[in-house]
Amino acid sequence: MSGRRKFIKEVSLASATMAISLKGNSNSFPFNLWGNNQGPHMATGLKIGEVSDTQAIIWARLTKNSARVSDDAPEPTILYKNGKTGIFEHKGNKDSRPDREPKVEYPQGIDVNTIAGAVPAAPGEVRVRWKAENESNWQSSSWQAVNLEQDSVSQFILKNLTPAKKYDVKVEARSSGGNAASSTLNGIFKTAPAKTEQAGIKFMVVTCQEYHDRDYGSKGFKIYESMLRQQPDFFVHTGDIVYYDQQAKNLALARWHWQRMYSFPTLVEFHKQIPSYFMKDDHDTWMNDCWPEMQTKFMGDFTFKQGQQLFLDQVPMGDKTYRTFRWGKDLQIWLVEGRDFRSPNLMPDGPDKTIWGKEQIEWFKNTVEASDATFKILISQTPIVGPDRPQKKDNLSNKVFYHEGEMLRKYIQQQPNMHIVNGDRHWQYASRDPETGLLEFSCGPASNEHAGGWKKGDVKLQELYLQVIGGYLEVEVKRKGNQPVIVFSHHDVDGNVVYQYEQYASGQY
Repeated sequence: MSGRRKFIKEVSLASATMAISLKGNSNSFPFNLWGNNQGPHMATGLKIGEVSDTQAIIWARLTKNSARVSDDAPEPTILYKNGKTGIFEHKGNKDSRPDREPKVEYPQGIDVNTIAGAVPAAPGEVRVRWKAENESNWQSSSWQAVNLEQDSVSQFILKNLTPAKKYDVKVEARSSGGNAASSTLNGIFKTAPAKTEQAGIKFMVVTCQEYHDRDYGSKGFKIYESMLRQQPDFFVHTGDIVYYDQQAKNLALARWHWQRMYSFPTLVEFHKQIPSYFMKDDHDTWMNDCWPEMQTKFMGDFTFKQGQQLFLDQVPMGDKTYRTFRWGKDLQIWLVEGRDFRSPNLMPDGPDKTIWGKEQIEWFKNTVEASDATFKILISQTPIVGPDRPQKKDNLSNKVFYHEGEMLRKYIQQQPNMHIVNGDRHWQYASRDPETGLLEFSCGPASNEHAGGWKKGDVKLQELYLQVIGGYLEVEVKRKGNQPVIVFSHHDVDGNVVYQYEQYASGQY
C-alpha cells in the first residue's frame, strides 16, 4: 500500500460504520484563533473536493503558525552550475531551463520555514464534524494524528450524504492528546443533484495561477472574489496551480509553493465554501512540458515521482486523477489526466504515441457511452482543438500528437451535446474545429499579468472569440421552458462578462 493510501479512511453518515480519509490542510479567513493560541493552527485553509451526490472529501493541514510569513521576508536564490568554470551563477527568472545543476542559497538566518509566504507544518490531531443544514445533530470523525513527514495533511471522505443538500462542516485541530481544540475552521458545501433531477447548475473553470503574477497583492488573486460573488455550485482548476520550475529544487521548496499560494485570504475564503475539483498539468507536476521518463538536472533533487505524490497530498483527491461526476439530469463532466501516462513529446507521432494512455481512453469512451446526461463536458488541462502556437509540442492540438488528437476530436464530435473546456493557454478563446465542428472553450490565466503568448488581433478562422486577458470561464446548464440550454461565459478578472455562447440541446427532451 502506498504511503498516501495508508493514511486514508472514510467517514460514513451511517453511524454504525464510520470511517475517515486522512490527508490535507485546512484554514479559513479570518483565521480562527480562539482556544489554545499555541496551536496547532490551520493557516492554509480548508478545501472541499470531489463532491458527488452522496460523497465529499474534506482536506485540512495543521500549521505551526496562525498566519503566513510576511511577503516582505526574503526568498531563496537559485544558482546554476557553469559547466565550463564549475561556478554556480545566477541565470535570472526567465532562463531557458538548461540541463545544469542548481544550487539553493538562503540569506543568513533564514530557511524554508521562514522565507516569504512560508507556513510550516505542525504535529497534532485533527477531526471533521458535519451536519445537514438546519439540522442540530453533528456527525463526527475520530481525532486523527497527522504525519509531519507528509506535511501534516489530512483528508476525510464523507459518505452516504443526501443529494442536492447543503452541509455545514467544522474542522478542528488540537495538540497531540490535548483536550480542547486550538483552531477551528467552518465550511459549507452542497452535494450534486441526483442524476434524475432537473436542476440548474453553474460552475467556474480557471488555470495558470503564477504566484509572482498575482494581481491582488497580499490577498492573492482577484478572480476568487469575483467567482465567489456568483456563488457557483462547484469549481474546477485545470492545472498549473503552482509553478515549480524556477524555485522548487527539492521537496521542501515544492511544498512551500503550496503553502504560500493557499494561505492567501482570497483563496482561503473561496475554498471553504465552494466545492472544487483539481487537475494537475506540467508546472504542478514537475516542470514545463514534462513527461514521466524525462531526464534533466534543472529540477535538482525534486523528482517527477515526488511531484505526482505531492499533488495527491495537497488537494482533495480520490484513487484516480481521471474521473467523472454527474450533476443532475442535464450535466456530466469528465476530468482527465494529462501527465502520468504520456509518451515523450519528441517521440515520432503515430498510433503508439499518447497523452491519455490506453486505459484512460477506454475508460473515457465507456463512461461517455454509458451516460444519459443532456450535456457532456470534457475538461482538459490542455487544448484539444486549439488553435495553439505552431511551435508547441505538448498537447493534442499540436501536430506532434495529431494521431491521438484527431481520434479524440472525431469521437467527441459524434457524441450529442458534448463540448470541451480547457486550461493551460494564457489567453481566452472559444473555437470551432474546422474539420469536425467540435467546440472548445479556453478559460484563460488567473491574472492579466500572466496573460500572453498570442499576438493581439491574430485571429484564426476557427476562433469565435479570442482575447489575451486573465479571468475565468463560467459554464451554466439550465432550462428555458422545458428546453435544456448550456451557456459558456468568459469573464475578466473583475467578473465582467466579455464573451458568451449559448446553445440549446439537440435531440428530443
